Amino acid sequence: MPLFPRTGLFAVSVACFALLGVAAWLDPAPQGIGTHTQLGIAPCSWPALMGIPCPSCGMTTAFAHAADGHFLDALRIQPGGLVLAILTAAVGLATLTGALTGSRICSLLSESVGPKGWWSLGGLLVVSWGYKIALVRGYL
Repeated sequence: MPLFPRTGLFAVSVACFALLGVAAWLDPAPQGIGTHTQLGIAPCSWPALMGIPCPSCGMTTAFAHAADGHFLDALRIQPGGLVLAILTAAVGLATLTGALTGSRICSLLSESVGPKGWWSLGGLLVVSWGYKIALVRGYL
C-alpha cells in the first residue's frame, strides 16, 4: 500500500479518536440535551421554533456517555448517538490498523456495507429521532 493512503487512514483514525476524546472530556447534560454548549456552540433553537427536538438532539450527550463507558445511559438518551459513537470507535480502530499494518480491513469493511447498510443506518437514525421526540414530550 502506498504511503499516502496509509497517511490518510492515520488521519481518519486520529480524527475519530479526537472526537471520542472530546466526548470523554465533556460532562453529559443531565436533561439529555445541551451537552454541546460546553464547546461554545449555541443552544439549539429547533425545539423553540419547531416544538420538537432536532434530528441530532442528544447526540453529543450520547457520545459523552458512550466515551465514558456508560452505554446504557447513551442508549437511553439517544440510541442513534450510541450507534454512531460505537461506529466512530470501530472506524478509528480499523483505520489505525490499516495505517500501521497496511491491512485492507478498511476496504473490506467499506465494500461490505453497501446500500442496504447505509439505508439501515439512516432508518435507525430516523427511528432514534422519533424516540427522542417521544422522550422529550414525555411519552416514554
